[in-house]
Amino acid sequence: MDGKGAHLAFKSRWRKTDEELCRHSMSFILHKAIRSDFFQSYLYLLERLPLDCKRLQILRKVKLYALTSEVINGEMQFYARAKHFYREVPATEEGMMGDYIELSSTDIESSREFLRKFIGGPGKAGTEHALDCGSGIGRVTKHVLLPVFKSVELVDMMENFLAEAQNYLQGKKDRVKMYYCYSLQEFTPAPQKYDVIWIQWVSGYLTDKDLLEFLIRCQNGLKDNGVVILKDNVAREGCILDPLDSSVIRDLSILRSLVEKSGLTILQQERQEGFPEQCVPVWMLAMQKNPGVP
Repeated sequence: MDGKGAHLAFKSRWRKTDEELCRHSMSFILHKAIRSDFFQSYLYLLERLPLDCKRLQILRKVKLYALTSEVINGEMQFYARAKHFYREVPATEEGMMGDYIELSSTDIESSREFLRKFIGGPGKAGTEHALDCGSGIGRVTKHVLLPVFKSVELVDMMENFLAEAQNYLQGKKDRVKMYYCYSLQEFTPAPQKYDVIWIQWVSGYLTDKDLLEFLIRCQNGLKDNGVVILKDNVAREGCILDPLDSSVIRDLSILRSLVEKSGLTILQQERQEGFPEQCVPVWMLAMQKNPGVP
């Protein structure tokens, strides 16, 4: 059987087990143990196949799926719970900051300083077009991107956030060229259009597989010397599910691994300073297309 067909068949079988069989015939603990053993065995066999491009892509996805499945109990539920959570979040700066509005100015200033390192000079990104991914009402667009770029586009899965953005960005909205209402796992940036693609506090709402694929699509959306900047909560170790908003907090090594698999090169990484010690660490990663990747 073709490798991809086998992968889909096994994935379908285990989804059925998740949704039906484990409720009636086995404990969740036993089910997870069997599932883990299965993926390890499947990975072992795939690694012994000749690594042409197609099989290499499958192999990467299997590794990522095995990692994610241990933390996320069902991909569809994972995404549905996040959307349900954000239906109750007010379309305000306080809502965007999760009631930590006092940290907004610190966050903005650090983001501005980090961005300055990668734009506006020889061999650096230009200042024509930026894309704000998971934009919410446009807090980052207003305070970080619009002071630098001639035009900005926003993408967010919540229609009410994008509607409020048009009020929130009053006076500057003529420079906001598009509002895309999409989840990031469904969104494809226009090819070779953007100088900077900004992804803040939203990568955790994607599974490993979908984040990897989104980073690949972002890479294709960059102009020459364009930069992707990812800013997010980072676990001190491992991969943690936040059940409140249905997001995953990954440690830095996992994030770096996903970036490397996507074909992007990390130019610089920097920890956000000035946040209370009890907060989850926040890191910024600047990434650029690897010259060796077509």
